[in-house]
Amino acid sequence: MLRRVRRSLRQVLSLMARRPDLLCGAILLGVLLVLAVKFTCSRAKNVVAVARPPTRFFSADAPVIDLYLGQLDQVDRLRSVAEVSLVFFYAPWCAHSMAARQELQQVAGKLAKQVQFVAINCWWNHGKCRKQNHFYQFPTVHLFYRRFGPIEYRGPILASYVESFVLRVVTPLTYLPSRARLEEFLSCHEPRVVGFFQFNSSPQPPGYLTYLSSALQALKRDFRGVVRFGVVTSQRVAAALSIHQDETVYLHRRLNSSLIFPRRERNFTSESICSWVFEHRESVLQWLQPPGTKSRLLEHELTKGPALLLFLPHDPTSEPDPVLQQVADVALRYHSCDRDHHSNWDGSFSSDARCCQSLSVPRPGAAAGCWLDVCRRFSRRDDSCGVFWRDVLQTHLTHCCLRPPPADATPLTSVSCFNFANGYGPSSRFSACCWRSMPPLQNQTLAKDARQAPQRHDHLTGLRCHTNRTLRFYVLDVALNRPLALSLGADDASSSSPGGTEGPEGDGPFAAIVNLKDESHYVLPRSPAATLTQSLEAFIRNFSAPHSVLQRHLVGQEVKSGRAHESRPSTRPLIAELTTATFLPSVMDAEKDVLLFYYTQWCGFCSVLNHVLIQLARLLQRNGSIAVARVNVARNDLPWEFMVDHVPSLLFFPRHRKHHSVKFPDDLAITLPNLLHFILRHAGSPHRSDARGPGGSGADTGLHAEFLALQREVETLHHARELLSRQLTQLWRENRKLTFDTRELEARNSQLQRERQQLEEQHREKSRQLVEAVRRLQELADASENLLRENMLLRMLLRALKDRTGAEEEPAEEDVSDGQSRNNMTS
Repeated sequence: MLRRVRRSLRQVLSLMARRPDLLCGAILLGVLLVLAVKFTCSRAKNVVAVARPPTRFFSADAPVIDLYLGQLDQVDRLRSVAEVSLVFFYAPWCAHSMAARQELQQVAGKLAKQVQFVAINCWWNHGKCRKQNHFYQFPTVHLFYRRFGPIEYRGPILASYVESFVLRVVTPLTYLPSRARLEEFLSCHEPRVVGFFQFNSSPQPPGYLTYLSSALQALKRDFRGVVRFGVVTSQRVAAALSIHQDETVYLHRRLNSSLIFPRRERNFTSESICSWVFEHRESVLQWLQPPGTKSRLLEHELTKGPALLLFLPHDPTSEPDPVLQQVADVALRYHSCDRDHHSNWDGSFSSDARCCQSLSVPRPGAAAGCWLDVCRRFSRRDDSCGVFWRDVLQTHLTHCCLRPPPADATPLTSVSCFNFANGYGPSSRFSACCWRSMPPLQNQTLAKDARQAPQRHDHLTGLRCHTNRTLRFYVLDVALNRPLALSLGADDASSSSPGGTEGPEGDGPFAAIVNLKDESHYVLPRSPAATLTQSLEAFIRNFSAPHSVLQRHLVGQEVKSGRAHESRPSTRPLIAELTTATFLPSVMDAEKDVLLFYYTQWCGFCSVLNHVLIQLARLLQRNGSIAVARVNVARNDLPWEFMVDHVPSLLFFPRHRKHHSVKFPDDLAITLPNLLHFILRHAGSPHRSDARGPGGSGADTGLHAEFLALQREVETLHHARELLSRQLTQLWRENRKLTFDTRELEARNSQLQRERQQLEEQHREKSRQLVEAVRRLQELADASENLLRENMLLRMLLRALKDRTGAEEEPAEEDVSDGQSRNNMTS
């Protein structure tokens, strides 16, 4: 390898020695490259501004430790001191972080004594938080329970929801010291898990921390904490569940048999317990929380089958929720396929006992009281009715007859219930029916019949197993999902909701059944006289019936009722804009022929055809028996029989024969002549087989009159068509003439442009020649002037030379003459 490198270097050196210009070029390129990099880096340093130092994100008086410099190492130190810590990761520029700041301060003001609140700036580039953590969104909330964590909060950043989640983390386990407390814990519709651990031998049994960690693991999966975990330490209380072995985990289920964690088949770890609970739990009500962004959560749930979406006002911090309890009772009875069977948590029970009693309960401030009929099904033989009446009536049924009956309730002779209550427990269940009591002078047979009122047939219990249209129950917070409820048909004013219950923001309950397979949904009808339970029961029964009486809810645009148009005179529009509410009255008008145009706002072909429809509407404006209308099918739901498979589409509904509607042919161009021919062909037939009756001459006279009217309309349309054809022919000729004139003018214009260019070129050439001649003349003038000066100088020099030579010749002549004279004298 080294030999090859040396050989290559030698070849390069020899090549550079032969060609020194190549060596100089390489050196020059290297120097230029170094200078370019240097100048670029120095310029980038000057352009990028220095980041401003961060400031406090939370106010100084807020009970939140604000680490605005991103000191991640201090978070670990603070977390080790507190038992429960909440860490809030934020970015100062993030709008969601700014909105969550006020919510977190409210929670911190309530729970500052129980939880330590820490906020850290995870955007400062010099801080350790940004260097070590890479968050995809802000804000991010993590909770730590002692050494367990982090537990990421994935719910809405609202004070009530965050407070509820923090309280669930603070107390992940519910202590059940007595059997009554155990019955109350298991009486809820939500899944319940009970763990039995004895603290006699050691302060903390070996499996207790694992069970505690499993409860925290459940909060990781579900921020609402629907699955509750309880702990029993008494052997006597655990015996009520037939649990005798220590470190036993029990999953309570209502519709099926309860389960015990199989320690022989699975490892006793927190992850295994949590996974086992979520795999085998029963859920009659499922919470949905769409994230508010693009998500397929609703699509994933709605594709499973028909869904009952219940929008309820919900406050997580207030428990129990009476509205949610009513809905849960309806859902539980709907899923209870075996009416006489409920999950018995004691396998040793062999038979059930029944205990019923009717009592007269006085109503305060009312002349007549009401009867309270209570029946309870026992699972133990040693229970006594006397103890049951004393305990149950004092704890559960004191509010049964406190609410007055509805105004339109049945008369006093009726024995129907105006208030119905159910209660469930691990050892029993009871039902109570309230009905008006009879005056003392009433017949005894009526009172006897009234005592038999609770023995009514419940058509909702077990309906899930007796119908092919099985419903899934979903609950949504109406305050967080208001746009979704409005898109399904909810009203803005929710005060008239069934049950008369309003949320904290005035949002009442709203229910809708969505069947994605049939592309339809139904809205719960609102009745102020009926309770929410009665409305839901009737709503579910009507949907599950083989021939449902429910009408498909159609969502359409609201009719704009502008007061400014009231003062104007009512004029017939050229093209009527139809909505869901005005569709049937306009289209099914028996006295008019209606041409309906289906379009959408995103259809480009529909926009192109608007001018054709406008021309058609102007031609037919004087004819009051033909109307042109259009409907936006993207914003208005229509009955199935009036839907089309594509847009744009045209349907014609002839008068007196609406059932003979005709679609405009797809293979025919939508032009004005074709539309007129289509209307004339289908609107010109006066024959109606259904109009002939025993009237005889009267019917024939009406037909003849109508036939004549149609003939006049057809002649008018034909005349309008001929007139339009002549106008179109004249316009075509004028357009053709204008086209030829335009072409001729364009040719002349192009020729003039070429001549102009030639003249401009000649002008520029002549100008250049003139400039050149002027320059040459100037040069000649300068040269002639120089020659004149030189000539004058030469003349002056010649004159001076002549003068000088003349002066020199005179002394020479004198000398010659003197020499001759001397020579003569000598001779």
